[in-house]
Formats: sequence, C-alpha cells, structure tokens
Amino acid sequence: MEQNQNIKQFKGQTRLPKFAIPDRYDLHLKPYLSVCTFSGTICIDLRIIEPTKFVVLNALELNIHGVLFTDSQNQQQFSPCDFVLDDDDEVLLLVFEETLNAGDGMLRIDFSGILNEHLRGFYRCTYMDGDQKKNMAVTQFEAVDARRCFPCWDEPALKATFKITIDLPLELIALSNMPIIDEKLNGNVKTVYFEESPLMSTYLVAVVIGLFDYVEDTTADGVKVRVYCPLGQANKGKYALSIAVKALDLFAEYFSMPYPLPKLDMVAVPEFSGGAMENYGLIIYRENELLYDDLQSTAARKQRMTIVVMHEVAHHWFGNLVTMEWWTHLWLNEGFATWISYMATDGLFPEWKIWTQFLQQTTGGLRLDALEGSHPIEVEVHQARSVNEIFDAISYKKGSAVIRMLQGYLGDGILQKALSSYMEKYAWKNAKTEDLWSVLSAESGIQVNKMMDSWTKQKGYPVISVKSEDHFLEFEQSQFLSSGLHGEGKWIVPITLFLGSYNRRKNFLLESKFEKVDVSELFSSSDGYSGSFNEANEEKCSEFVWVKVNVEQSGFYRVKYEDKLAAQLRKAVEKNCLLATDKFGVLDDAFALCQACEISISSLLSLMNVYRKELDYAVLSKLIDVCYSVVEISIDAIPDAVNELKTFFINLLLFSAEKLGWESVPGEIHLNTMLRGEVYKALATFGHDKTHSEAMQRFESLLDDRATPLLSADTRKAAYIAIMRNASTTNRNGFESLLKILREADTVHEKERVLGCIASCPDSEIVLEVLNLLVSDEVRDQDIIYGLGGISLEGREIAWRWLKENWDLILNKYGDGLLITHFIRDIITPFCSNEKADEVTEFFATRATPGIAMNLKQSIEQVRIKARWVQSIKQESSLEEVISRLAC
Repeated sequence: MEQNQNIKQFKGQTRLPKFAIPDRYDLHLKPYLSVCTFSGTICIDLRIIEPTKFVVLNALELNIHGVLFTDSQNQQQFSPCDFVLDDDDEVLLLVFEETLNAGDGMLRIDFSGILNEHLRGFYRCTYMDGDQKKNMAVTQFEAVDARRCFPCWDEPALKATFKITIDLPLELIALSNMPIIDEKLNGNVKTVYFEESPLMSTYLVAVVIGLFDYVEDTTADGVKVRVYCPLGQANKGKYALSIAVKALDLFAEYFSMPYPLPKLDMVAVPEFSGGAMENYGLIIYRENELLYDDLQSTAARKQRMTIVVMHEVAHHWFGNLVTMEWWTHLWLNEGFATWISYMATDGLFPEWKIWTQFLQQTTGGLRLDALEGSHPIEVEVHQARSVNEIFDAISYKKGSAVIRMLQGYLGDGILQKALSSYMEKYAWKNAKTEDLWSVLSAESGIQVNKMMDSWTKQKGYPVISVKSEDHFLEFEQSQFLSSGLHGEGKWIVPITLFLGSYNRRKNFLLESKFEKVDVSELFSSSDGYSGSFNEANEEKCSEFVWVKVNVEQSGFYRVKYEDKLAAQLRKAVEKNCLLATDKFGVLDDAFALCQACEISISSLLSLMNVYRKELDYAVLSKLIDVCYSVVEISIDAIPDAVNELKTFFINLLLFSAEKLGWESVPGEIHLNTMLRGEVYKALATFGHDKTHSEAMQRFESLLDDRATPLLSADTRKAAYIAIMRNASTTNRNGFESLLKILREADTVHEKERVLGCIASCPDSEIVLEVLNLLVSDEVRDQDIIYGLGGISLEGREIAWRWLKENWDLILNKYGDGLLITHFIRDIITPFCSNEKADEVTEFFATRATPGIAMNLKQSIEQVRIKARWVQSIKQESSLEEVISRLAC
C-alpha cells in the first residue's frame, strides 16, 4: 500500500523528478526491417542527486526486458523490485528495495519496440529499389518522441553525450549525428559504431537506415557536408548542398562561433511528418524540401528550399548549441531560425526581395494571434502531447516578426554583437527568454525586457488607431481581436511613420494607451524622396499629404486610420507613392479590420480596386489571398453577387496576366516567374473563360509530351485547377487524365502539384473520391496535407461529412500527431456559420485529444468569426451596387 502511494506521487507531473540526471547514453539499436520491429540496449551514466528508491525516466510504447543499476563507487548492482510503464504519463518508473546512494552510477535497460507507421519516434517507411518496395528506418524525436525509441530523460534541459551503435543489413547505409568510426561484419549483418556526440538534448538524436546516393562538398572551415538522395537522384541534391555550405560559413561568421561538429549530413526520406528536422549533424527532410529538379521544380519551390535549408542549418546555433530550457521557450529555436533564414537568404539573393515576402510570415502570425484562442509566445506547456500544438504560427511567424521588429529598434550591429555574446555565454547549455533579453540589454544599454515582455508573455497585439488634428497625430492602442471583442492587453510599441514622403519620418515608443504627437517639424522638412522614387513620382505624391504608420510593416501590429487619412492613403497607393512593403501593409490591415467588422466590405473592395496595375510579387500575392477570402465569405453572405464579384477579381488580375503571359521570357526575374503561377492559378480558380480555354489546350500538350515547354512547372497548377473546375461525374476525362499524371509522376514535386489541385472540383462526388484516395495506400501519409489544403468551397460539406464518418479510422491510422491537425484545420475552417461551429463542437465533445485540442478550439473560433462577418456583410444595403460598378 505504501509503495503504491509512493508511486502515485509521480502521476500527472509536467517534468521528471530530479533524483537522477543523465550525463551519457551508450545506445545500441538493432532494427529488424523485414518484420518492422527493433530491440536495443541503453547504458546511461547517471548522477544520483539525492538518495532514492525510485528512478523515473521517459518511455512510451516500449517493452522492457531487463534493468540493472550499477553503483560506480562500489560496483554494487541493483535490480528493481518493480517497474511501471505508465502510458498516460509516458514514464518508466523503476522501484528499488534498497536506497540508491547519491553519486555516480550506470543504468542498463534492455528493451524492444515496433517500427511504427506514424512518422514519429523510430518509424519505418518504404523506398523503391528497382521494382522492389523495401523498408527503411527513420527517427523523428522532436518534440517528445525519443522516448518511443529508447528509455531516456526526454527533456531539452537534460543534455548528455550520445554514443550510438547500430546493427543493420550489410547492403544498407546507417547515418547518425556523428561520423562513423568503425564497422564490423558478421555474415549478412554489419555493426556500425559512431563517434560520441557533444552535449545535446534527446530530441536532436537521429538515425536513418536505408539506401542512398550522395553528393558532397566542404566548407571553408573544412566541414564535410553531404546530401543523401534516393538512388539515382544524387544530382537533385546539388542545389541544397550549395546552400548548406554557404549557410555554414555565413552563420559561423555571423555568430563568431564555428560550426561545432565534424560533419553535416542532410538526407531526403520518402515519408516525414514535417518539412525538415534539424537533428544535430543529420538534418532529415521530406524529399520535396531537399531535391531540386531543373524541369519539375518551380521558382517558388527553389526559394522555399533555400529558406528551409537556411532555417535548419541555423538551428545548429539557435536550438542545438544553445537550447531552450523548456518548451515554453520554443520560440527561441523557431522564431530565431525563421528570422535568420530570411536574413541569410536575402544576403545570397537580394533580387528576391525576401524581406518584402517575409510579410507573409508576419501576416500568418497576426492572423493566428488575433484569435481569443491564441497563446503567448512564451506559453506554459503542462502535458507532453500538447507540445506539438505550439509548433505554430506564434512560435515561428510571430516569433520571427517580433525579432524583426526588435532588429529595427536596436539596429543590425547591436543585435548581431549581442547574439554572438549570447552564443558564447550559453554554448552547450540551455537558456530562457529572459537570458536573451539580459544579454541584449547589456549590449544595447536599453532595458530590452521591459519592452519585449509585453510581446512574449501575453498573447495578442495592438491595433493602433490614428487620427489627425492640425499638426498633431493622435495614437490610441487597444488589443486587436478578429472577433470584434476588446481585449485587455497593453504593449510598448515602437511606432514608425512617414508623412507624405519617405524622407519625413518620425519614430517613438508608444508606452501608454493614448498619445498625442506633434508632427509639425515634418511639414517643414525636405520633400526629397529616396532613391527608389523618381522626381515625377515625388511631384504627383506631394499634391496631397498622406500618413503611413508602421513603416515597411516592421512592427507587429495593425493600424486603423480615420476615414480622412484612409482616403489619402488609398490615393497614395493608387499613385504608386508607397513602397511594396507599405502597399502590402495597407491592404493586409484593411482586410483584417474588415473581417473584424471594423470597416465595411465596400471600403475593402474600393481599396482593392486601386491595386489593378500592381506587379510586385508580394503585394499581388496578398491581393489574391484577399480575393480568395472574400469569395469564400460571399458564398454565404451574398450568394447572388458571387459571380459578379469573381468578375471584379478577374479584372483586377488581367493587367498582370497580360504583362506576364503563360510562358517565361529569357532572363526574366525570379519574382515574375513566381507571380505568373499565382496569377493564372487565381484566374483559373475564379473561372476566367479565356484562362480555362488556354489551360486546357496546354494541358493536352502535356498529355502528349510531359516535357512540353507550353506548360512549365510554374504554370501547371493553374492548368490542373482549370481541368478540375471543369470536371464532373458526367465528364471525368480531365480528372482521369490528372490521376494518370499523378500515378506516373517520377518526381515528388509533380505529385505534390497534382495532389494540391485534384480536390478543387466543384462536383462534391469527385471531391469525395479524392478524399478516399488521400487515405488509401496509394498516397503516402505525409502527402495527404497537399490534398486537404486544396478542397473546393463546393466540397466543404461533403468533406465534413466524410471526416465525421471516418474519424476513428483517421485517428487510428495517423495517430495524435502533426498530420491530424491538417484534417481539423483544412476541413473545418472554410465554414462560415454558427450552426456549423455548433455541429463541430458537438461532434468533438467526446473525441478531442490533447494533441488537437488547441487547433480544434482555434478552428471553431475562426468559423464563428466568419459567421459574424457574414451577418455584417448582409447588412450593407448598397453592397451589390458597389460590386456591379467595380465589375464593369
């Protein structure tokens, strides 16, 4: 009875007790690929901190075959009298009859497990060896799945060194964090021994066993870099290899800290739940994030691949070398890796204008953080399985946007110097957010934590309301919520503004709720414009006075202008007086305010109308995104006006479409290549007859010749959507042709493209057929996300019905991990009624699990926000007249 009570003290704890701390793991794994199981032995060097009869560590879905503790001081051995594997708390509790004394010891555990199919822990996936399908083994441990592979102290702060040994079939390759130091052969099996690692967290341990080709290069510091690719596809790894080599040199210089390992391997695996994982010395990618094909990869994919490789390599400093102390501080890993990946990409490819495109990241953070169901950047994590849910737009996108805002406030030089000091101080250790603020404060002489705590410790962000009176501007901050409610938050906001010219600037900190600012000195300053604005532009922009707050969208906040200022700003957009970043911001803020019912949709549409001749990639992409969202809401709000609304949106895009054409021209810029795909995809989605006709002709050429120049990788999505928008149960020819392309595709990029378009059909029966295809063995688990993200608005209802009918099957097949959140988000959020929100709430009342709870809550809130927006739009009496006028 007493022992049971003692065991109960460890139930429901967020963190492991600190009776014992690991210093070193000696792990020997023996995977049996033909039967998808594995066995292993782990010898853990421990420090017993205080005398105890209990040792508690993490383990999940493992069988324990033997446990032995050896006291290093007297070599006395102890076997536990009992052990408990608790699946709820994911711990292995070892109970000893005798007290283990404080001091050093070694814990040996023999265990076994199953190579699962859920793309987490130690899992199996398949690859093709000629015509044969074979099994391979891969690990994915972040956030809390090392415990599925071996018993361990699976918390980021409990760093240790790792000595890894693997038994595997003779013909296969084994990769791990460190280089191989020895191999021994025993018949058809070889044992591979890896060097011992430096200190690292368990979630960064990695193993891959399979068959690969590779390309390699060496950095300026002599670090060997390899990219492992599927057999026969080594050339597709060359682009990512070149970026990784440049990234290692760049980050070593930026942080004044050399890359700490002797090698870096990057490997493409056939199935992976995320995009990539920054395991120390062995970055694992899904194939389409690492393999670049000159014919089949789009310009957008090349850009994304560059950013992703930069992001993962950057983690070897931010995350691996200096690791967050607990998942509360995950943003220190992900926010910084995101921010610096854009900075590094901008250094290599300034012509991509990547900081303008970064605003898409900022918008993603702003959108999620405007929900009542959002969370602070520093979020409390109380349950292991809920950790996955904070790998979201707050940690990545808001985190990186807040760093960008801080960079603008402190200056590039101070930030870089502080980050170098931070790396030096916390190398091989763990850090909290306040540790970073402390170093930044010391370097800058500014109390950084005073300002930044308001951005990281509370959820949400402000909307800054701006009014003018004589030579004064009045600023008032309040929490912005898409629901229209008013939150209680208050922030220290770095305000930047221009008045009628990019030469007339003012910066200040808004520390109170309200502030009145004298801008009279700006009226007397020079009207000159910076280099990007010529004299003719200066003259037409000086005819009126406009105010743009949040210059280049560098701050993480929204701006709401009084009507007079909003009208002047709209005129400034129309006359092309603003930089692309500011044109993006004006539209993005207006859309968010409209969705929150703060401004009318008529005002939003009138603003959109002045973007007709826009050609900047980021700005036009934002315009297209707004068009998609307005069409979605209008189906419920103004169904009779939807076709006319689509006509208006088509007219908005025809100028850019005619400028770009279907085919690239020699020497055209990267951004135009990307823009072409976005514009024609939108025209196809909105049902532009000429685009559909042209797309179908070019699609026929593709069916005859897969390498036809008439349909490039960048425009294929537009053609595929046109095909599916014209498909139906009575006219299946285009659908069947697209299925044939999917089944015959020899590149992951083409498969991704087809899957992303094939559910865009207006015929719900075709959508249902596609949904069943997605969960069949024909589609890899990881690729389901592309299909789910492309479901047509007409397919919303059938998709929801299908999800309800198949929920148990889906949950059992894919588990409670990252994939399952896509089913929730992509199928639920397109709805726009409170009735549907109630229905979803009722269905999941007894079905929600910790891994989807936050995503589910946020998705339902988004449906209710749109339901409120629908009602607001219905009350605009003259809206249809406005649409008719704009559509002309």
